[in-house]
Amino acid sequence: MIKKSLSKMISQTEIAADIFELIVESELAGEITSPGQFVHIRVSNHWDLLLRRPISISSFDPLSKQMTLIYRREGKGTQMLSEWRTGMELDILGPLGNGFPVGEADPGQTAVLAGGGIGVPPLYELSKQLTAKGVNVIHILGFQTAAAVFYEQEFKKLGTTLITTADGTYGTKGFVTDVLKDIEFDCLYACGPAAMLRALEKSCPDKKVYLSLEERMACGIGACLACVCKTKDDRSGAAYKKVCSDGPVFRAGEVLI
Repeated sequence: MIKKSLSKMISQTEIAADIFELIVESELAGEITSPGQFVHIRVSNHWDLLLRRPISISSFDPLSKQMTLIYRREGKGTQMLSEWRTGMELDILGPLGNGFPVGEADPGQTAVLAGGGIGVPPLYELSKQLTAKGVNVIHILGFQTAAAVFYEQEFKKLGTTLITTADGTYGTKGFVTDVLKDIEFDCLYACGPAAMLRALEKSCPDKKVYLSLEERMACGIGACLACVCKTKDDRSGAAYKKVCSDGPVFRAGEVLI
């Protein structure tokens, strides 16, 4: 159930260049139904910052009522959020969207989790849930450069973890698709920039593939239509899906990326 909650900030740490890990105590942790959902945070009541900021849920614990959120500092809103300190209260709306279908990977099967940049965070909770049910996970995490790499050790504790960087300063030089071609797997889950998702969709036509789209959005609940995308087989041009409420996770081929 979507709720609004004043949630207490437990800690905030810069874990890579302009990448922040934010831990909050919130009743919303008990409302999350699947990895890949997200929250909307209000950072200010000033007129030019009224829209909430969508932030990925990296992990959550209903018992302790804690959520770990990870975001990139890149605009005025997230700059303000990065300056908030322990003990402050955050106005959070969530959990929002439909996440990854954990049940699509069976125990004993191999699932590849491919993430690009700020698309990496939601894959962490997904990996925890998949490994808990006996799925073999392989992580392929792509970044622009060494300074942008984060959560490598956390993912390594759950399964094989391969890092790529576009400039070759860490791990394998190239992109996640360069590494994926040499791996046998049953199911692919991915989150990242559109170009990466299109490449993955094209390279795996006969596999079960689930893609989490990154999109600008305003309301986060499907009312404003700011984040719509076209369906793949729509000939009329009138059919669409809303990334915030129908997604952000879609099966490959369901929408045009």
